[in-house]
Amino acid sequence: MKVALYNLNGDKWISPLLEDMIEPYNYNLVLCFGAKYRLQQNNLYDLTRLKFPAAQIAMVSTSGEIYQNEVLDHSMIAVALQFEKSLIKTESVNIKDFQNSYSAAIHLAKQIQSEDLVHVLILSDGSKVNGSDLVLGLTSQINKKVLITGGLAGDGAEFKSTLAGLNKQPIEGEIIAIGFYGDKLKVTHGSQGGWDIFGLEKRITNSSGNVLLEIEDQNALELYKKYLGEEVKNLPGSALLFPLSVTLPGSKKPIVRTILSINEKDNSMTFAGDVPVGSVIRFMKANFEKITMAASEAAIQTISGMDKKPDFSLLISCVGRKLILGDKTVEEVKAVEKSFNHETVMAGFYSNGEISPFQDGGNCQLHNQTMTITSYFEY
Repeated sequence: MKVALYNLNGDKWISPLLEDMIEPYNYNLVLCFGAKYRLQQNNLYDLTRLKFPAAQIAMVSTSGEIYQNEVLDHSMIAVALQFEKSLIKTESVNIKDFQNSYSAAIHLAKQIQSEDLVHVLILSDGSKVNGSDLVLGLTSQINKKVLITGGLAGDGAEFKSTLAGLNKQPIEGEIIAIGFYGDKLKVTHGSQGGWDIFGLEKRITNSSGNVLLEIEDQNALELYKKYLGEEVKNLPGSALLFPLSVTLPGSKKPIVRTILSINEKDNSMTFAGDVPVGSVIRFMKANFEKITMAASEAAIQTISGMDKKPDFSLLISCVGRKLILGDKTVEEVKAVEKSFNHETVMAGFYSNGEISPFQDGGNCQLHNQTMTITSYFEY
């Protein structure tokens, strides 16, 4: 497996260190991550296809680009991959052609399922697509032994619309699935948050999809404001500092849910994933040191038991983490690189949601506020 990083400079894809190592024609997969306005450049796909004529090309808008040990904004980057012993198959659908995200996911999963499938990477619209339903649809069709990871597109801190595209100019509503096949490929994952949990367990008693209305039969927003204390005056921005730990009905492990917006008129809270009735919640708050340490732990998890460093690691971190860490955001990326002993090519993006199983197994989940890493080893 060979990997190179590229950055779009004007109308040219530039690789500062690895330009001459591989003929562009030999790449079979190129992942492009960039600011939404860069993806709206009319000739973006044509420029990329010209550079990588034989590759499957997936593009997704971001809330920041991870380029080895840097965190960029307003850029357009690409990671070009040459799998020498493994096969790649790509499919995409658009949410507008389906009744909902669940049915779109089922259709997509059926297109890539096969006996030798080892990994599915999902790059999805992060605005029109319901991430929770997307994951449910995928896991209903794909063998539980197959690792599913990925993320939802971002658009800075706007939370209005996102873009994605497979072998075409990016548009809204796209869901991309990349299937990896063959017994020479090993794919591992790690996902960690690093948040402090406080307060007593409480139960959701009224909600609709990703809109929370009542906790323990009390108005959810009013209760939430009590926990925020002085930070209440900084809503809605301060909500990123205080996500919820949510244990879904029937599950023993909590997931994190980021608050996207609050509605003072009906006293409701909208989250980046579903918060069903019967879920048990606890409040959380940011711990800057633990957030950075968690990124390192996620990296270490991907190399546990492996006999070499990854050929490539894909980093997908939540936009909430970036907004909290501010100018220290790069520290979590550097912590990951250090855990790989500076021997692994890394790229990725800040997202509206991360997709992976829990670290110790189980079904794939939609996460928020995590650093989720997928590492690739070809033997």
